[in-house]
Amino acid sequence: MDIGPRILFEDNHLIAVNKRCGEPVQGDSSGDLPLLEIVREYIRVRDKKPGNVFLGLPHRLDRPTSGVVLFAKTDKALSRLAKILKDREIRKIYWAVVDHLPDAEEGELSHFLWKNRKQNKSFVISAEDAERRGAKKACLTYRLAAASDSYYLLEIELQTGRHHQIRAQLGALNCHIKGDLKYGARRANPDGGIHLHARLLSFIHPVSKVPVNISADPPQDPLWNYFLQTM
Repeated sequence: MDIGPRILFEDNHLIAVNKRCGEPVQGDSSGDLPLLEIVREYIRVRDKKPGNVFLGLPHRLDRPTSGVVLFAKTDKALSRLAKILKDREIRKIYWAVVDHLPDAEEGELSHFLWKNRKQNKSFVISAEDAERRGAKKACLTYRLAAASDSYYLLEIELQTGRHHQIRAQLGALNCHIKGDLKYGARRANPDGGIHLHARLLSFIHPVSKVPVNISADPPQDPLWNYFLQTM
């Protein structure tokens, strides 16, 4: 599979790809070919490398989400990226198309999230229950970036990286991401994806120490296209 047109950034240590809705980043029970293996095979064939190609995965995106996925091409880059992520020294910007707005057009959301592993879903719970149930603090900031007659585009910056964080926190406010049935949307999208897009990663390169900004355009879709034209 030629993913060349989807490569957003590449050097000797890193490669970033624009993930499609519905693509698994790593192997799951579906048996579908994951993006990790697609990128690994692409590098092996392109660079005529014998044997296996090292490719590390420092972070993930939910299967129905699109946008920037960053891979490490060296062990050195992988270990240093892991520390950057742990220390929250990376800026993550998402775009979400929702059917309702929060009370304010911009602000901060702070909740405790509990992950139900059987349902593969996260729930907002009270601070009183958080310690007992092993919930984790989840924080993000958001602002209204654009609006149509029926939907709103929120630009979101993650302060923490919890399981289904954006989907769960917005869903708890009755702000449903378009197509996200799991968190309260009324109908699915035709492609099975959701209108949540990893727009930007910004960080200091783990090896060269220069600033890196990687952005990805959202999928070709009438609603995404409308918002791109109005911003």
